Amino acid sequence: MFPAKNSGYYALLISLCLASCQSDTPAQNTATNTATTTPPETGAPATSTAWYRQYRTRLPGATDSVTVHLQNLGTGSDASSIGRVVGFYAGPKGQPFELASNPTSAPDSLLLREASHSRLNAGGYGAVWRLRRMGEAWVGTLAGQTVRLQPLPVSQGVAFDTQVFRDSVRARPQHPQDSVWGRISLHALLPTSNRQPLAGNMLHLLHGDTVFAGSAPTLPAIWENMRRPFFNDYQEDMKAIFQQMEADTSRSGHRPMAMLNYTDERDTYVLWNADNLLSLGLFTYSYAGGAHGNYGTHVLSFDTRSGRPLPYDAIFRPDAKPRLEALLARYARPSLGLKPNEPLRNALFEETLPVTRNVYLTSGGAVFVYQPYEVAAYAYGEVRVFVPLRELRPLLQPGLPLEEGRSVAQK
Repeated sequence: MFPAKNSGYYALLISLCLASCQSDTPAQNTATNTATTTPPETGAPATSTAWYRQYRTRLPGATDSVTVHLQNLGTGSDASSIGRVVGFYAGPKGQPFELASNPTSAPDSLLLREASHSRLNAGGYGAVWRLRRMGEAWVGTLAGQTVRLQPLPVSQGVAFDTQVFRDSVRARPQHPQDSVWGRISLHALLPTSNRQPLAGNMLHLLHGDTVFAGSAPTLPAIWENMRRPFFNDYQEDMKAIFQQMEADTSRSGHRPMAMLNYTDERDTYVLWNADNLLSLGLFTYSYAGGAHGNYGTHVLSFDTRSGRPLPYDAIFRPDAKPRLEALLARYARPSLGLKPNEPLRNALFEETLPVTRNVYLTSGGAVFVYQPYEVAAYAYGEVRVFVPLRELRPLLQPGLPLEEGRSVAQK
């Protein structure tokens, strides 16, 4: 969930990831659940700050209220702190506007920033939500005007439990003075009720499966499949690196110790959750030395009536690609900060924007997500292009759970 070029928030979030991977403090080996704690094979339970909640508020100057979806990713330093928070609220046409924060040690305050490009000012910064907890609500200001986020008594869409797994390993266990660590974490969501096959398909997504068939892996199994190879590969890499450093008497091969703190992070984001439509993002971040880490978000929608995943082919008709290319070229410009007639090449590698299969649905359209370096320089972050439903309707497959639960075929 990143804005485009010149975004102050984009730079902030990447610096936070780097700061996390370069910290000298080891991560705890934990598995936590907001409902029932289930430790992994090597983990011990601990209190978690992770949660997913929905709030209702009226934005300054608006006549209608909106639902704000917030997630705490459980990255706080302890149970009393607020971790990194991400979320979204919907515009009147079903376009999601993204929110994000940095972790804070204050348990009763929250500072959110608008992260969608259309909500950024000329300096690349979005309006700030400054909030304090009052009971179950958050009260404060948005761009200097009063705002109150009141929790919904009943969730729209799907209600979730959150589980967070973390662990760390020393680069050289026999050299504790190094303060060099590899850190890995997994943030997962599952429906609060036993909603099968939706829960199973969400586990397939978290596992990185491309075919949603057969028995779904368990969360502890997914965690172990992440953790064990990361630990093995990290220590093997560090062994070779330290050998090279010790053999180089000229010190030309010297590396700052902070660059040897590696990170592997996998987080589940709620991108849309209303009526019968759920869209999720699987965000991955990896730092393995160098100037910056690599990241990206794989997105997928689900029809919650059946739990069926909705990849590209389930959303669009087979002949949709040529018309989608024209629509993306038109709607990409606002997402890239370009004027209506400005050449796309001023932001992209090419003058055209290819159709990506990495796409998710909202009730009012579709969001096409491009990874860093895929179509533009790293400075642009993830490129996200929203195309409204009125433009897409002739290109869609029938039976999709759009527009307040009514399928396209019913319109």
